[in-house]
Amino acid sequence: MNMNKIVIVDDEPSIVKMLQLVLQKEGFQHIYTAGTCQEALDTIARYGADIVLLDVMLPDGSGFELCSKIRQLGKPHIIFLTAKASDLDILTGFALGGDDYVTKPFNPLEIAARIKARLRRIGEMDGASSHVPPSITALTAQQVYSFGRFQLNEAAGELLVDQKSVPCPAQVFQLLLHFCKNPGIVFSKGQLYEAVWGIDGMGDDNTVMVHIRRIRERIEYDPSMPTHLLTVRGLGYKLAKEPVSL
Repeated sequence: MNMNKIVIVDDEPSIVKMLQLVLQKEGFQHIYTAGTCQEALDTIARYGADIVLLDVMLPDGSGFELCSKIRQLGKPHIIFLTAKASDLDILTGFALGGDDYVTKPFNPLEIAARIKARLRRIGEMDGASSHVPPSITALTAQQVYSFGRFQLNEAAGELLVDQKSVPCPAQVFQLLLHFCKNPGIVFSKGQLYEAVWGIDGMGDDNTVMVHIRRIRERIEYDPSMPTHLLTVRGLGYKLAKEPVSL
């Protein structure tokens, strides 16, 4: 039995029922539902949450505002499920703490796959930290990737830019870490999504592009003219081993 707790926040009963049925068939037993912002906060405060499936348009408020409040109660993986599909909406969702963004209509089996991939990655990270021998742990703690003006400390989960600590959300950090571990290699959007989010990234270009932009806002002097995280036209993105002169 899967003990992870999933909270579905949506005021459309048909969507809630569909998700419940699919998730139950996929082995999830602890599924809670809420149709309003207040119900969601009460439910999460009472039961906790590992995954929150969050609609944006709710009867008593915005899912965007609710996302920030949920973050004060814990650190669940928040997936927006919404009909709001503009670039501004997507950017807002990620900026306020969302981890993923799926537009309606969607395939509920895809949502189940995203949830499983996220939980699997969390389990892998927890397992790695608890089973690594002390000598290897000591080496990992010293692993720092340095590229020009920024350094990424994997063990500390810290990004330094011009020797100053810069806040970096988990998915942004993981994406930058992937680039740091593979400098000079070009990755397509699909490859990046699969590497960081854990499942096939077909159709998730917006998610990757938003996170690329968030990385550039942190490490570049001018995000619109990057010298570190470069676009390779027609192929994808790569982290330059040395900053490129413009």
